Amino acid sequence: MEDVKPNTDEAHMLDGRLMATLFYEPSTRTRLSFESAMHRLGGGVLSTESAKEFSSAAKGETLEDTMRTVEAYSDVIVLRHFESGSAKRGAAAIDIPLINAGDGPGQHPTQALLDTYTIQREIGRLDSVKVALVGDLANGRTVRSLAYLLAENYENVEFVFVAPPVVEMGGDIKSFLDKQGSKWEEAYDLKEVASEVDVLYQTRIQRERFQDRSEEYESAKGKYVVNKDIMEVMRPDSIVMHPLPRLDEITTECDPDPRSAYFRQAKNGLFIRMALLKVLLKV
Repeated sequence: MEDVKPNTDEAHMLDGRLMATLFYEPSTRTRLSFESAMHRLGGGVLSTESAKEFSSAAKGETLEDTMRTVEAYSDVIVLRHFESGSAKRGAAAIDIPLINAGDGPGQHPTQALLDTYTIQREIGRLDSVKVALVGDLANGRTVRSLAYLLAENYENVEFVFVAPPVVEMGGDIKSFLDKQGSKWEEAYDLKEVASEVDVLYQTRIQRERFQDRSEEYESAKGKYVVNKDIMEVMRPDSIVMHPLPRLDEITTECDPDPRSAYFRQAKNGLFIRMALLKVLLKV
């Protein structure tokens, strides 16, 4: 998909197809990369940003009814929703493909695909990698999906969870890793962990998931920051990833370092989503 050029046959493979993007939560990279992917393959886009406020959901329409309606106007639906399990509910109500673009604190499967692609491109392998997942592991759907994908499909993947106790990795992921025979541990010294891993996957503490628990948020934010000191102890062949957006959990002084892969990671989302649309629309 990286080689698709304008005005070529590949750039018209989805001519006449329409993709609807329904985002009930804010998004920059996921929504725009999906829309760019569809346009680059010749398709059209029907888009609703802030669907929670600017769709009939504001009038009380159920998710299922919205999906059935939008199905009549499009060939594929991309859904981001604030409730875990919403993608499964939406997909059950329609006959066309539905892509989960993030369902609350549940899963973000296309992010996991692009993250896996990024790891392969950056370090050259997916078997026998050691990955540190850092930050908000309780609410971060990206780290949950990545742990599932790597553990289920690749050999000898090890995980280190680095998080404040209030946002530690959920028991469901730990149980899944145990069943898969994947090694995992919890640690609290980021500098020590950074010196040992192939991939340091940082995430922000998600304030929007804390609601009225402001004290817990304040206790968690800023606990683990990737800065120049952390980069200095990392191996030359390791990388730093982040699903973005970032706040202050990776300082901007890290950006010029070639091991900082997060903007390349975001770009890879375009190619993965182009490939996914091609597969789902069977061209």
